[in-house]
Amino acid sequence: MAESTNFGYKQELKRTLSVRDMVIYGMIFMVPIAPFGIYGQVASQAKGMVPLAYLIGMIAMVFTALSYKQLSEEFPVAGSVYSYAQRGIHPIIGFFAGWAMLLDYVLVPSLLYVVAAVALTGIVPVVPAWVWIIIFVLFNTVVNIMGIEFTAKANFVILAFELVVLIIFISLGIIAIVNGLGGGFTLKPFYDPHYFSMKLVMGSVSLAVLSFLGFDGISTLAEEAKDGPKSVGKACLWALFVIGTLFMLQTYIAASVWPHFQSLDPNNAFYQIAQAVGGVFLSKVAMISTVISWGIANALAAQAAVARILYSMSRDGFLPKALAKVHPVRKTPYVSTFVIAIISLLVGLGFQNDIANLSTMVNFGAMTAFLVLHLSVINHFIFRKKSKAYFKHLVLPLVGFVIIFYVWLSFQSLAYIVGGT
Repeated sequence: MAESTNFGYKQELKRTLSVRDMVIYGMIFMVPIAPFGIYGQVASQAKGMVPLAYLIGMIAMVFTALSYKQLSEEFPVAGSVYSYAQRGIHPIIGFFAGWAMLLDYVLVPSLLYVVAAVALTGIVPVVPAWVWIIIFVLFNTVVNIMGIEFTAKANFVILAFELVVLIIFISLGIIAIVNGLGGGFTLKPFYDPHYFSMKLVMGSVSLAVLSFLGFDGISTLAEEAKDGPKSVGKACLWALFVIGTLFMLQTYIAASVWPHFQSLDPNNAFYQIAQAVGGVFLSKVAMISTVISWGIANALAAQAAVARILYSMSRDGFLPKALAKVHPVRKTPYVSTFVIAIISLLVGLGFQNDIANLSTMVNFGAMTAFLVLHLSVINHFIFRKKSKAYFKHLVLPLVGFVIIFYVWLSFQSLAYIVGGT
């Protein structure tokens, strides 16, 4: 069985995470109620076919997860795409892939803090957004320094809360539809012939796929998995299937309750629907749960993931060695965690009023890294190892590459300018 020690590294991080822990971590990172916050924007772009956008997004991510599975078993080290591209293609490619992932991971916590802080100003207007950003950063940094076990326990509690809220919404939504609210149970949320076009749908997928970003964060925990290298790939796939199903179910209910997407407020669409289903109380609960899941749970997982990418890159000499320091007691990359906290704080404060551009840069980094990931599978297994398993090592990653590339082409020009720079 391949281990990190086989690649010349000391086993410094503590192996404590089971497949269940990593699935929960991935689900927390993706946020089971992520559509609550961006439903209006996706509905507007997809012309109401939100579940279809999430279905295509999940398919794209499943192919990507399969590539993660292949490489996480081959190279069971921290660092995600950086480590895989470094060993699967070339160290220089790995370096740039690492920077692409950093564009995603470094900015994701900031994006989450800003979205949560802005939402909280709507609930508690006397407290400015920058105060909430500081509180989120401090809390998540302390939890991550405490250790990955503590993070896993916190994740479990928050995930349970999110799922309870989601179950309440789905249950009340089904009852409301049965009682005549909305357009009834139809296939229009998946396919509406009046609006459907592949270009339109793929444009909405480029936004919806933001909700799936985070399953790949599981691969950064490779050196903390206690059940062997295969457990990382299993956790990625399980997390994707579960979360994708939840995304489609909740958006299908929402689209069925409120089929006239044109009348929704893009910024508060889901809360409008929640109010129609369960009154003001459910609307407020949905809003608060979004704040907790984005500002604490998701950001907590994001900060943990990017700290381990910095740890891995600095350990290899591509970043300052100080970032590879591990806490002697907690066994966590504490210097990297502090650095990410500072960056998240500065970016969050700087982009308080520019969520759209921040989201664009996050997506560009992730999709670019995923493209390199698929190429790493093909190069390592087909060209280097002369694998004859063409379906697994050529067809699957090639299909994944084509789908991700199609999504990549749907970005606005600003993404290419900022991301390329």
